[in-house]
Amino acid sequence: MTSGTPDYRDAGLAFGDDFLFGSATAAYQIEGAVDEDGRGPSIWDTFSHTPGKVWNGDTGDIADDHYHRLDADLDLMRELGLEAYRFSIAWPRIQPTGRGEVNEPGLAFYERLVDGLIARGIRPIATLYHWDLPQALEDEGGWTSRATAEAFADYARIVAERLGDRVTVWTTLNEPWCSAYLGYGSGAHAPGLMDGAKALAAVHHLNLAHGLAVRAIREVLPAAECSITLNLHVIRPSGATGEEAARRIDGLANRLFLGPLLDGEYPADVIEDTKAITDWAFVRPGDTELIRQPLDLLGVNYYSTVTVRMWDGHSPRVNADGHKDMGGSPWPGSEEVEFLEQPGPYTAMGWNIDPSGLEDLLVALHESYPELPLMVTENGAAFDDVVTEEADGPAVHDTDRIDYLRRHFTAAHRALARGVDLRGYQVWSLLDNFEWGFGYSKRFGIVRVDYDTLERLPKDSARWYAELIRTRRIPA
Repeated sequence: MTSGTPDYRDAGLAFGDDFLFGSATAAYQIEGAVDEDGRGPSIWDTFSHTPGKVWNGDTGDIADDHYHRLDADLDLMRELGLEAYRFSIAWPRIQPTGRGEVNEPGLAFYERLVDGLIARGIRPIATLYHWDLPQALEDEGGWTSRATAEAFADYARIVAERLGDRVTVWTTLNEPWCSAYLGYGSGAHAPGLMDGAKALAAVHHLNLAHGLAVRAIREVLPAAECSITLNLHVIRPSGATGEEAARRIDGLANRLFLGPLLDGEYPADVIEDTKAITDWAFVRPGDTELIRQPLDLLGVNYYSTVTVRMWDGHSPRVNADGHKDMGGSPWPGSEEVEFLEQPGPYTAMGWNIDPSGLEDLLVALHESYPELPLMVTENGAAFDDVVTEEADGPAVHDTDRIDYLRRHFTAAHRALARGVDLRGYQVWSLLDNFEWGFGYSKRFGIVRVDYDTLERLPKDSARWYAELIRTRRIPA
């Protein structure tokens, strides 16, 4: 446990002038316009239109209609005082089939976005892949295929050539853990497969895609700041078997990415744990050298913690890992690990609220990789917001979200005080949006979106955050 006030509700803590405050979104979750201006279908278009895959049959066809409301949304960002905006680029808008000719209207949209941010004094942080793989590439094997990693490098080069040095940070991938294990292992995310061997192949090809993309970007932009964003798991062991369970989950969730990305090798114990599933022949000589490209920044996404132990084989098995259960496992080779119920309170996602986990994660990363700057690239919470009618119009008094953010900004500040090189914090999310397999049932935004009218309404949390940015102190 960390020292100091245990509830992380400190007020008045100050952040330096160089700390970058912003917010984050993802293309498929907000853009809509899925069949306009030459955009091709993605795996999430296919998945969301498949009955039974997404709650309520929701799709991203319209989402927040950000594609058509770009200028108004940019003005809203300026109104809130955002210093940075982390967005993702939809690969199917740039190359409708994932290869070949460039779709000019797609590139033009992101050029307008980047130029609009800069004109408003907001730094663009671009994520090249936030899960919307072109369907045509999935039809050829998707992330189980090495060819997808090679195609991704070509796509990265195209975007870097067009947007150039106007982008503050180039992030290759968002949460490759989700892409690999939820997409190809558990079936909870697109493309909805349930095959442990394919999930592990996807892990490697996503890692390889990152390395190839960084190399391609730097060929175009030698001074580019390059990053990757990982949802590293904060794991608490429980009981006599907890350490073994934690080792296994840490291997799959964390070390299969950190190892090749930062150390230049895959962890031998994880290879051993999964040898009955795959022989890892998809890792070719020289791959780990390609993956281990110098990074300027590591993006950290954090929401909750997990507590684990090994299943005894007799009692009812506990599986509270916080992910939607579609029948498959996101833990190939370690399905016998139990994920215990976490103590509350909880968000509307059922995730526990534990700001100490963020501090612990940032400090542990800094201790392991002291020369690597960090940025919180996602942190936020879904709650069951209520719109109230006030004398001056509708309002959302989301006190739970304000409390969540206050506590996690306090955790980040404590990490800074302990020597962590933390460069900024991007709140998830700017807007309520399509929450993947949960459709529109979960609201993460600091700005409410009325899905009937698409009207934007800043919640109290947006005003609280604007005050934090303006004063650079956590408001009381």
